[in-house]
Amino acid sequence: MLIAADKFKGSLTAVQVAERVTAGLRRVVPDLAVDALPVADGGDGTVDATVAAGFERREVRVAGPLGDEITAAFALRDGTAVVEMAEASGLQRLPAGLFAPLTASTYGSGELLRAALDAGARTIVFGVGGSATTDGGAGMLSALGARFTDAAGEPVAPGGAGLAALASADLSGLDPRLAGVELVLASDVDNPLTGPKGAPAVYGPQKGASPDDVETLDAALTHYVKVLEKAVGSRAAAYAASPGAGAAGGIGYGALLLGARFRPGIEVMLEVLGFTAAVEHATLVITGEGSLDEQTLHGKAPAGVAAAARAAGKEVVAVCGRLALQPEALGRAGIRRAYPLTDVEPDVARCLADAGPILERAAERIGRDFLT
Repeated sequence: MLIAADKFKGSLTAVQVAERVTAGLRRVVPDLAVDALPVADGGDGTVDATVAAGFERREVRVAGPLGDEITAAFALRDGTAVVEMAEASGLQRLPAGLFAPLTASTYGSGELLRAALDAGARTIVFGVGGSATTDGGAGMLSALGARFTDAAGEPVAPGGAGLAALASADLSGLDPRLAGVELVLASDVDNPLTGPKGAPAVYGPQKGASPDDVETLDAALTHYVKVLEKAVGSRAAAYAASPGAGAAGGIGYGALLLGARFRPGIEVMLEVLGFTAAVEHATLVITGEGSLDEQTLHGKAPAGVAAAARAAGKEVVAVCGRLALQPEALGRAGIRRAYPLTDVEPDVARCLADAGPILERAAERIGRDFLT
């Protein structure tokens, strides 16, 4: 058995999901051979998944989204670094109940990238998602040597709203080591930077942005692009309209300006984690995440795992907290059957509070259905 599941957000990490599923399966077949390969799609939990796969965890002090100093981590192995922007600039880095849609900055994410360069990385997988920010990557670029100033020549205020005062952008001071590394933008989001499908409109409300805030941020990012056109030419506008530019509050746009290549997050992570080799000897693959729904079908980890497993000729089932997909949709995604926690315990509150033991019981059902 190969367990390649993502986290159950708010309840279990991907590592814990694998541990609980393993425990449930072995209640049915005590000597069952189980391989665990926790996965992520580039969002929060990506560093933990790579560390579980054998990467070294490196911790550094960086700026959080509000500017306070925090400890964040990236993963490193054989010249490849996996940097997760949510480690520095994610919603989980904000105090409980506090949002800062106009002022949260990605500066710490730039510091994480710089730390990966300091560690000698030749390839950097930059996983983006779960951000607290909507600053178009301006904070990140500033940490890497760019300068964004107002009409008085002073640095603009941090956050997306501060870009409304931007008068001049200078990218000539970017860390020269960036030119010598392969930078991969790993994301499950293909939105452009601005407009009705852009970062502020689609994802701003998740970060606490009111309708007025969304308008403010969209106008500020549009202005940001125009100023950058004066600094780097037409590619500034071209990148803003490119898939992935709107990822993680527009940090995808900043990464594209650095020369990053955009790829679906789960596709990149499966390569980094060694999924092809792991799936070779599996007779059944178990994937999953907290909620199997329409979003799952659009680049989330379970869909990516199922597609890769199907290409290898392997059967796939899924575990989840809640199931909002019909069997036909699951089948099209390559998932034979799903086992939601709510089939074991109908009370959703209990599923959230006691996800681990309930998941073990769901895994027992998989064992009885497929192993006996």
